[in-house]
Amino acid sequence: MSENAQQDGINPAAGGVSPTPAPAAARPARSGGALSALALIVALAAAGFTVYQWYSDRGTDDALRGELARRLADMETRNKEAAARAAQAAAALRDAEIKLGMLEARLAESQSQQIALESLQQELSRNRDEWALADIEQSVQLASQQLQVAANVRAALIALENAEARLQRMDQPRYGALRRVLARDIERLKALPLVDVQGISARIDDVIAGVDGLQLAMDARIRSEPAAGDAPQTAATLPAWERMLREAWQELRQLVRVQRTGPQEAVLLAPEQAFFLRENLKLRLLGARVGLLVRDSKGYQGDLQAALAALERHFDMRDGTVAAAAATLRKLRSAQVQVDIPDIAETLQALRNLRLPRAKPQG
Repeated sequence: MSENAQQDGINPAAGGVSPTPAPAAARPARSGGALSALALIVALAAAGFTVYQWYSDRGTDDALRGELARRLADMETRNKEAAARAAQAAAALRDAEIKLGMLEARLAESQSQQIALESLQQELSRNRDEWALADIEQSVQLASQQLQVAANVRAALIALENAEARLQRMDQPRYGALRRVLARDIERLKALPLVDVQGISARIDDVIAGVDGLQLAMDARIRSEPAAGDAPQTAATLPAWERMLREAWQELRQLVRVQRTGPQEAVLLAPEQAFFLRENLKLRLLGARVGLLVRDSKGYQGDLQAALAALERHFDMRDGTVAAAAATLRKLRSAQVQVDIPDIAETLQALRNLRLPRAKPQG
């Protein structure tokens, strides 16, 4: 009933009659048109939105395509640059490999040279002692020759001291026995009396060089007697007869000469005998020098004594040169020239004992 009342436009609650509604057929027609317009509007909006969306997407695609093309171009450029850099890197790598090969070759060469140098250094270090011992042995042999042949103690002492200094610089314990023997020989040579062979020989040579200038005793007597017999009077103070007698006496004295001879008087010699006298004196002095060099004390002193006797007998001892020569011969005659020369065979044997074990492996 209520539904019917509502359809009829009656409101029971109001207790009256409601306005009469429009006809039902007209209302659906108007409602369907609104819906159609609304749908059309919605469709148009959707189509516009779609068109807008499509247009917007198309712009975005074009932008994307442009960006993609640009990026592809950049990538191609970068690829070309990367290819160029790769080519440069490959060339640099090849150069580096070549240089590395050269460096390796040089390194190998330097290593081989270093090995050769090390082996040479080891060889030198091994042979250093051999060379040092050879030099020391040569010095000791020289000292032995100076002692045995020339009896030259000073030269032998210098040679042994040089060998001792060389051993001291080496400073190796295995050479201790050699150094002790060498030091003992040096002390033995230092204890010997020093004979100045060179000095004595030089003084003998000085006397020999002055023999030709020494004044003979007979020449001094001949020159002194006329001067002693002449009177200090002048010819102006003597009478004529006395001058005549004096001149005649002088002429007679030139023809005959009378001299007092005895053990202390000068021996008269012919000119050629005076020459041989001087030569014999020189030979005596040369014999004394030979005796000095060979350490023949007896022959040395005998020749000097004979030379001194000839000097005192035939030469003027009042002359300063003759007196000086005689004093020199007396001093040389008292010199000791003979010395007991020790041998250094023990030192030589010690050197041979050191070198012998090293020489065995080489044989």
